[in-house]
Amino acid sequence: MESIAFIAEQKILKAIEDGELNCPEWKNKPLPLEDNRFVPDDLKMAYKILKNSGYLPPEIEDRKEVKRLEDMIARTEDEHVRLKQMKKLSILLMKIDAQRGPVSNIAHQNDYYRKVVERVTIRAKVGGQP
Repeated sequence: MESIAFIAEQKILKAIEDGELNCPEWKNKPLPLEDNRFVPDDLKMAYKILKNSGYLPPEIEDRKEVKRLEDMIARTEDEHVRLKQMKKLSILLMKIDAQRGPVSNIAHQNDYYRKVVERVTIRAKVGGQP
């Protein structure tokens, strides 16, 4: 293991001498933090390795594509191009929703939601009385 450390040290020293590690825009500044709060803790390292290798999880690529399409729709003045991009965005959003699985939001469960609303009554205060 010491031979690997020695080789690494030699390469680092050579890079310093050649000026390859001189990056003035980063000098005395903190590294930017990555926004990975939505990634489960046990997957953060794997996602970071994939990202550094140039690969992204499909759900992240889909979200980037959604953002790109939204930006393109906002900038495009041609109505035909805008309509085409809106159709692509709609299909992509349906794909993302299908990947999520069953929706747990009660509002999407129409029959159950209707029954709950029918049973719940709101008592308005009239003249300070409940």
